[in-house]
Amino acid sequence: MGTRNMLGITMGDPAGIGPEVICKALAGMSTEGRAATIVVGDPHYMRRAATLVGVDAIFVENGGAVPSGKVRLEAVPAKNRDAIRDGIQSGAAGEAAFQCVKRGVDMALRGDIDVIVTASLNKAALREAGYPYNGHTGALAHLCGVDTSYAVLACPQLSVIHVTTHVSLSKAAELCRVEKILRTIRAGYHHVLSTGIRNPRIAVSALNPHAGEGGMFGTEDDEFVVPAVAAARDEGMDVTGPVPGDVVFSQAVDGKYDLVVAQFHDQGHIPAKLLGRHETVNVTAGLPILRTSVDHGTAFDIAWKGVADPQNMQAAIRMARTMRPVGK
Repeated sequence: MGTRNMLGITMGDPAGIGPEVICKALAGMSTEGRAATIVVGDPHYMRRAATLVGVDAIFVENGGAVPSGKVRLEAVPAKNRDAIRDGIQSGAAGEAAFQCVKRGVDMALRGDIDVIVTASLNKAALREAGYPYNGHTGALAHLCGVDTSYAVLACPQLSVIHVTTHVSLSKAAELCRVEKILRTIRAGYHHVLSTGIRNPRIAVSALNPHAGEGGMFGTEDDEFVVPAVAAARDEGMDVTGPVPGDVVFSQAVDGKYDLVVAQFHDQGHIPAKLLGRHETVNVTAGLPILRTSVDHGTAFDIAWKGVADPQNMQAAIRMARTMRPVGK
């Protein structure tokens, strides 16, 4: 599908920088790219952001023909706009952001868009609105009707999927068990396939230093990682591990692997964010739809000041243009 992928970009938290970075990305987008983009958001905030960045008349609301150079706006009006303040966390803003994600997921499940690209929402605002999710990942899994989804961080040098993310380090160690590791490998395998790589090479990072050093630094790698890797190989996947965490990422950057399976949040996030910086994109694996996202927060401190950097949104859009469902 390439550049012909129809993208649905969700507004994110209207009190944050989402509307601005979306409009800045649209400002630099080709006519062809705009024709293959739908923005899902509140018309008030999206038009205000368009004026802020100098693309005032770029949006055409729901339905009808979209003239060349314009972008379709799928209107999702905020339910309590009067309670939303620039740069301030609120349940009203969290609700507005969630409704845009919900509409985007509905569009993706119907096939109206090929990939959903999400601007940032605020986890605390989401909870204040009454949604008990750990952010986009949990919300997307619920909306798509799946039990589990997986966080992938991808940049030009490295792609990492995580067995665990937003839990304590002690809890992560408890959760890294054979079936969970194996499910993560499978999700990562299908993610890499969706990027066009036909025979993914996957490395599974060790949980302990030196992969436990024969039990001196813990036995979890021998007990849980080794059998998960063996099971994945039995399923026909090219998987190596456990590979010590202090070498696996440099080996992947050198081209030995297409994906690293990290056991916990910081193990995978630190190398991906350090290497990729503005180019690091958040991808959710394990869903029946394709989704990419910016890898930054709502940045309330600079919201609606015209200074937000759109590079990460542009990277998320570029990644989305390259993805396709496995088998198509």
